[in-house]
Amino acid sequence: MYGWGVISKWYELKDKAIKLRSKGKSIGSIELKLGIPRSTLSGWFKNIQLTDVQKEKLKAKMLSALVKSRRKAILWHNSQKELHLQEAERQADLVLKGINTKNKNVVELALSLLYLGEGSKNGTTSLGNSNPLILNFFIASIKSVYGIDKNSARCELHLRSDQDEVQVINFWSKELQIPKEKFIYTKDKRTIKSATYPNYMGVCVVRFNKIAIMRRLMFLSQKFCNIISATDP
Repeated sequence: MYGWGVISKWYELKDKAIKLRSKGKSIGSIELKLGIPRSTLSGWFKNIQLTDVQKEKLKAKMLSALVKSRRKAILWHNSQKELHLQEAERQADLVLKGINTKNKNVVELALSLLYLGEGSKNGTTSLGNSNPLILNFFIASIKSVYGIDKNSARCELHLRSDQDEVQVINFWSKELQIPKEKFIYTKDKRTIKSATYPNYMGVCVVRFNKIAIMRRLMFLSQKFCNIISATDP
């Protein structure tokens, strides 16, 4: 009987459910197998005591299921991340299709904005970074806009105390396609007690002895920022 004298539609499966539980099956697996609500099963099983061995097996299965669930979640998250990255790249390509990257005014504007954030504001036209992509853009833009060849540049490496200067010079010389004799370096003695990450190749400063270019880039970037800021309602 069930409730107020009403026979549960699951009652005929009660003995089978109890036998499964007594064998150490989890409530969840019985629920799936027989289609009986968990609330009904919990009432039927309240007096059934599982052995320690059965409890350990259920615990192991639960942990295994949790690991599999987490793996699936990670795979799903990574797939979603990849989709978002692909969409971001697609949008970036659409923007670039609408820009004439061979237009020197466009290149100089992009260079000026980079310089406003990363470039030296005193003495010479120079920019330091640990990313070869940034420095190659800087060098290529200087040549494209002003006709100044990279071989007129001087390169200064700012290294940590435990870095091999020969290895680092070889790296930057290859990345920037600038002769090794164009490089000098300094080491930061304050880093002597800490190890450097294997892939870190210091900061390379590419310096052109052209203060007029620095001034022009600073005026251009600041004026452009002011124009955009003034249009914001």
